[in-house]
Parts: sequence; C-alpha cells; structure tokens
Amino acid sequence: MSEQTTTDKKSLGRRLGCFVGRTLLCLITVLAALVITLFLALKMLCSPSFPHVQQTFVTTILETGQLKFLASWFLSPEEIQTIVDSNSMKAFHAEVNTDLIKKGNFGKVDVQGQEREEEAADIEIVEVAGTTYTGTMMIVKDPSRISLATIYPWREKGVTLDKLVKDNGAIAGINGGLYNSTNNTGGSPHGVVVSNGEIQYNKPQAYKGLVLIGFTEDHILQIVDISKMNEAEVENLVKEMKIRDAVTFQEEASDANNHFVQLIINNEAREMNGMGSGLNPRTAIGQREDGAVLLFVTDGRGKSGHLGASCADLISVMQEFQAVNAANLDGGSSSCMYYNGEYLMTSVTFYYDNSSWRLPAGFVVK
Repeated sequence: MSEQTTTDKKSLGRRLGCFVGRTLLCLITVLAALVITLFLALKMLCSPSFPHVQQTFVTTILETGQLKFLASWFLSPEEIQTIVDSNSMKAFHAEVNTDLIKKGNFGKVDVQGQEREEEAADIEIVEVAGTTYTGTMMIVKDPSRISLATIYPWREKGVTLDKLVKDNGAIAGINGGLYNSTNNTGGSPHGVVVSNGEIQYNKPQAYKGLVLIGFTEDHILQIVDISKMNEAEVENLVKEMKIRDAVTFQEEASDANNHFVQLIINNEAREMNGMGSGLNPRTAIGQREDGAVLLFVTDGRGKSGHLGASCADLISVMQEFQAVNAANLDGGSSSCMYYNGEYLMTSVTFYYDNSSWRLPAGFVVK
C-alpha cells in the first residue's frame, strides 16, 4: 500500500469522525434545547403570574394517570392543594326523587306530557361544541333499552367497547365505572358492579368515596353514595332499591386525585368553586323527566387541539338537555362512545390514540 493511499484513508477517517462528532453535537444541542424549552414552558404554566393558566394546568394534570407528578416539580403540596380547593365541588348528598321521573310510556311521552311520534322512540345523536372540547350526546328515549354489559367472570384482559356492544347484541354503548386500567389490561372492575340484577363485584371499601350509578328495575337512574357501606349493606341496598344495572365511580378531590360523580340531583345543579375540576375527556350519564337517558362523551388531552371538559361544562350541557339527574363516569383515556358500527368518540391519551381501551363493563343500548 502506497504512502499516498494511507494518507488519503487517514484523511477520510478524520473527516468522517469530524462529521459524526458534529452531527452528535447538533443532536445533543437540539435535544437540550427541547428539554429546556419544555421545562420553561411547564414552569410558565405553573407560574402564579398567569393564575387562570396555572389553575387549568394543575387541575387538569392531576387528573391524568401518569403525568400528575409534573405539578410537584414547581409547586409545593400546599400550593397544589390551594389550587385544587379553588376549583372543586361542594359536597352533595341529595337522594334521587324517583317521583320526578314519569314512569311508563317511556319514549312515547315528552317532558310536556305530549305524545311523541312513534319514530321518536329511537336513538338521537347530537354533536356538542364547547370552548375546550367537542362532544357527542346520545339520547335514548326508552331507558329500558339501557343495560350494563360485562365480561364476567373477570379475567386479566377486558375487551374494547365495540366488542362489548356486539357480544351483547346491542347497538350502542359507552364506558362505565372504575376498573383496573393498568397497562391497558381492563379485565376487572373496582367498587361494585351489578348486571341484570346480579352483583358481580362487591368491594365498596376498596376505594374512597364510591358512588353507585345505575338503573332500577323500573328504569330510573339512581345515584347513591355508598362510601360508608360494607358488602352486606350494598347487597341490601341493591335488593331494596331493586337495582338492575350499575357501576361505581369515585367522589374524591385531592392532590393525588380529582374525581367527582354527582352533577345534578332532582333538577338541582351541584355547587362548585371555579370550574369544579380540570379539563379532560369525560363520560357522563343523565336522565330527563320523560325517562330518556342522556349519554355524553367528550374529547380532550390534545385530541383535535382540545384540552377537554370541566365539571362545570358537564353540568351546563346536562342542563341544556333537560337532565333531572346526572352523574360523571370514568373519563380520561377510558372515555369512548360506539354506535351503529362505528366509534363516535374514541379514547385518547398523551401517548397514543385508541378506539377504546380494554374494559370489563360498559353501559350498552339494546
């Protein structure tokens, strides 16, 4: 090998090494710039100089499953709790008055007592647009068509909402109550589950502040605080109230959690501070005076550029659609709605977009 060839190879090696080094330096610089930009952006979001932005960010991030730790990077536990308290709900212990719901002729008599046209007994779909979300309202005129579909007996992995709907001979559905969503397994619920009058899961003390949401045998939506009940007391409640289908969701507000259930009871809206909550995808259920069931799901967490809906948003929409009683169900990445062979609203997280997370149960429309 000639001396010139050796020199050329060394020169080429130096140039390649220089190129690789510069490329790595550029990548490290860009990555560092991104990290610094993200850090400064988060710091600005948590800054008291922008109180509304700070409150929205903190209350919203606290409702996520994986990113709630971000708030503690810039704020003390006391500061976080102050923000949560300024956007929270006041206690609401009212019991549903079933006399406010007209029994019989469901789907055939409207809220003014006038007879409906026969076709009005079908399902109605209404798109709802808010400032920070878009949503879909499904109005089911006959509440007897609503039931709770489950995968019981429970197992490690649940099923997507479309499968839950199809396997139960239904046409539509939404997600329901608390469940084990770790790693998108979804095979078992939390709290209490009642399907077709059978208690399929009964651990009311496993989580704080559980509220039972579901229907009686005469198709009235009930929203019942079971937070102080044991298993035997839940069994008696289901028997005495003739609960046929129900799930539970959690009523708690703290720096570790920000769940809420009761929205409207007996035409009375829940009192709150600020927005009542952060902004996130939501799933809610309600019932009108004529018995029609309101199923409402919103987007959020970056979906279509939207952050999501607050508790105040849910109350406002349910009032607009004349709900006598209404409750919040499991939201966030679990929120989804399926109807007539397609998803009208899909699950969404910060990490990826899903049609539906795996679920152990959901309210379906036969």
